[in-house]
Amino acid sequence: MKQNKKTAPAELSYYGLYLLDYLRKYHPDKVSDTPFIAGREEAASETFEKERTAGSTVEAAQEEAMRVLLEGLHFSPYALLLEVVENEFSEEVQEQEREAFCREIFPHLKNLFAGYPTTDDTFALSPEHDLLYTELTGAIMLYLEAYGV
Repeated sequence: MKQNKKTAPAELSYYGLYLLDYLRKYHPDKVSDTPFIAGREEAASETFEKERTAGSTVEAAQEEAMRVLLEGLHFSPYALLLEVVENEFSEEVQEQEREAFCREIFPHLKNLFAGYPTTDDTFALSPEHDLLYTELTGAIMLYLEAYGV
């Protein structure tokens, strides 16, 4: 599906809409990346068609299309950030402020996240995940001390 910079969500296919919803929840930094969304949407649609043409069942074709659509997106740095704030800073950051706080601080943590293989779909199961959690806790503490909520 060809899209331009002004593509409205209503113009997206099932895969595009699904991905956009997923990105809003778990990767808000990618929501405005129209080329990324369009590329994944197209790849998932093509995968589904290819699998069906090869004789796969609808369910199997859909499963493979979803694998392509969400590849590298299963671990969410944003969701981990939200988890750390909820678990470690529930008194400092009130529940109704957490989403806004996390969206505000998230861009400041890109260098921290860049030091970890967060695009690996198995990252959440690795020992590095715990280290990142600890580093995030420290970074958030320093941010709160310097800027508050």
